[in-house]
Amino acid sequence: MDYIIRDAKPEDCVEIMRLITELAEYEKLPEQVQLDAESLREDGFGTTNPFYKCLVAELTSGHKTKEGHTLVAYAMYYFTYSTWLGRSIYVEDIYVMPECRAKGIGHGLLQKIAKIAVEQKCKYLQLVVLDWNKLATEFYIRRGCTDLTTKEGWSLFRFELDALNKLAEGDDRN
Repeated sequence: MDYIIRDAKPEDCVEIMRLITELAEYEKLPEQVQLDAESLREDGFGTTNPFYKCLVAELTSGHKTKEGHTLVAYAMYYFTYSTWLGRSIYVEDIYVMPECRAKGIGHGLLQKIAKIAVEQKCKYLQLVVLDWNKLATEFYIRRGCTDLTTKEGWSLFRFELDALNKLAEGDDRN
């Protein structure tokens, strides 16, 4: 299976959205996808400071999936900053269609992001994995990733939209 890894383009957003939906279904969280291709396009390509960067894996040499797709994987990332270490990169998603797995595509996407991180003088690359996704956990650990939950005991917290709005309005005290 021949493929290339390249930067995503605005015209890829419909296909990236398809892959995002597939990932959400795989992660058993399809109801959480509230994004659409137009928002994806605007947030990544329509502003002077895009909210994310994205790589895609595309089949070449006339190859297609069973459903006729040539875009078979994506990796979304963005730059962050650590008050302890400085520059860092956060990987939001790496997803490869099931029929294209175990062919080096996921590794290629991760390696490309690692190269970008090194070029940008980032001190680390960070990501999260669902606790039940042992295949992904093993994939990252085999490549040298450290599980900070186990090593340092970090917990991930999130302000959902209602709580975020209350906090912004000053209506967050109990």
